[in-house]
Amino acid sequence: MALSDTAIRKAKPAEKTQRLFDGGGMYLEISPSGGKWWRLKYRFGGKEKRLSLGTYPDTSLSDARNRRDAARKLLAAGADPGQQRKAEKAAGADRAANSFEVVAREWLAVKQPEWTPGQFAKERDRLENHAFPRIGALPVANIGVAEIRPLLMHLVKQNHIEQSHR
Repeated sequence: MALSDTAIRKAKPAEKTQRLFDGGGMYLEISPSGGKWWRLKYRFGGKEKRLSLGTYPDTSLSDARNRRDAARKLLAAGADPGQQRKAEKAAGADRAANSFEVVAREWLAVKQPEWTPGQFAKERDRLENHAFPRIGALPVANIGVAEIRPLLMHLVKQNHIEQSHR
């Protein structure tokens, strides 16, 4: 029998972990401390695996079902949803490590010995005041004319023509 939002809200923690099954391998795990986690049980490569789909109430029943369906589509296509999630997480960490701000700060650290303290402060402030708020979080590989043009137009509107040139 499928779960309902009312049944989930009424479920109280017990001495041991409870599982309320919804169907398609998805269930709600209720810990003795009261936490509620959506889980998906599946088999891949002959092994039983579990995938977290979120916590209740942050992840609603319909959202959990949508995530379950997406994971089952990956399984049907021959991919492991758990491995897919790990790969996406690693790619996200890689993108964050290669953001414009991280790379620009590394460049500043390399250039600092070559510059006077005043020049270093001026260059750092230019980046912190103008570039980082607009494109600092973007991966360097994704920055192109479409991202730079609004930054330059903003500088021109503020009458920082020389800054926009630099």
